[in-house]
Amino acid sequence: KSMLGNKLSTKQTVKGGVKVSKVMVAEALDIIRETYFAIVMDRGFGGPVLVGSPEGGMDIEEVAEKSPDKIFKEAVDINIGVTDEQAATMARNLGFDGQKGKQAAEEIKKLYKLFINVDATQVEINPFGETPDGRVVCFDAKINFDDNAAFRQQEIFAMDDMAESDVREVEAAKHNLNYIGMDGNIACLVNGAGLAMATMDIIKLHGGSPANFLDVGGTVTEKQVYHAFKLLTSDTQVKAILVNIFGGIVNCATIANGIVSACKEVQLSL
Repeated sequence: KSMLGNKLSTKQTVKGGVKVSKVMVAEALDIIRETYFAIVMDRGFGGPVLVGSPEGGMDIEEVAEKSPDKIFKEAVDINIGVTDEQAATMARNLGFDGQKGKQAAEEIKKLYKLFINVDATQVEINPFGETPDGRVVCFDAKINFDDNAAFRQQEIFAMDDMAESDVREVEAAKHNLNYIGMDGNIACLVNGAGLAMATMDIIKLHGGSPANFLDVGGTVTEKQVYHAFKLLTSDTQVKAILVNIFGGIVNCATIANGIVSACKEVQLSL
């Protein structure tokens, strides 16, 4: 009761925190040992990769930096899936043996099945641990889903709680725009993620502060440019707008017409 209706502020929430409207109640279990396990899509391996460490319950990046020998990786052939041998090997690398090793291997295979069935790009279990009575349990999980599979995973994407997202980013998503809000006062409208990041770097280099990352892409339409520009001008902290377009991948007339249409409606007065 003390949580509902109040704001929760963590490293993963937006600035100022988010209002708690739901509380998940789960069984409380004691943990005698914690490990880390994840399945991720890795471009370097060209498919899913099992990642594990006997050092769980902490920041895995810190473990990778200080004790890289305690990070184990196993590439998976997506056409075959996780084999019994791969699951057993990872279980051993995590420090599970005997009956608990068999349990851990079964959990790993089930997690891979979940990973494939929901079109995930990451399934992270931290901690992946054991209880005093010998059970192997996924105590906490983080799952990222492939946006390109939204049409196939409509039930999952319908659960997205937009109340926890930046309202500007929610509006941008409605028009298929790649937007991330920031705290500066110079708005950016760019095509191409690399060029967008370089534009932000240039702004910072010359003492400015970008208000956003906005990549309109190479197939952008006038209507999308219109909505993108309206989004930028609706941000009260924006004092200037920098448009940086690479004409090699989009018709500059498309960008210009969209901006003109937006300016006529919003009566731009920057």
